[in-house]
Amino acid sequence: MKSPPDGRFPPRLAAGGWARLLAQSRGGFENLWVHEDENGRCITKLENMGFRVGQGLIESTVLLLVDLFRFTKDTARFKDELDIMKFICKDFWTTVFKKQIDNLRTNHQGIYVLQDNKFRLLTQMSAGKQYLEHASKYLAFTCGLIRGGLLNLGIKSIVTAEVSSMPACKFQVMIQKL
Repeated sequence: MKSPPDGRFPPRLAAGGWARLLAQSRGGFENLWVHEDENGRCITKLENMGFRVGQGLIESTVLLLVDLFRFTKDTARFKDELDIMKFICKDFWTTVFKKQIDNLRTNHQGIYVLQDNKFRLLTQMSAGKQYLEHASKYLAFTCGLIRGGLLNLGIKSIVTAEVSSMPACKFQVMIQKL
């Protein structure tokens, strides 16, 4: 198609026609407003970054513990997945957030709930509800951190988080059986 000499858009793209063309090329009008989708992509990127950091932290933490516990090489450090979760709640959490998890609960069927009553990444935010919708961005990285750490310890999991009142939050870890 030939452009008009004054450099404007071709006539079929003028007066809103560009929106139709864009919508057809992207699969519909719902993709014209990508704020929701973009926010989801950002949260996914944060979770993936946390996953990689969690894997690296576990590698360095476990290597440090191996040096400390060399004299107990006849016994395993972790007997079962509950021991691994206790390690995450104590040693791993202390390494990352300078405090232990406040509460660990399990149903003994592969679901664990880790509760932090004063989560460091949320303490700087208001205690009110106006920042509650932004909390997921801060929790996505930490969910990835937990998931990456657990995978490096041999446990595949799904980690979700919820905030009911700031700065307390709960992380739910669902163990995926291999």
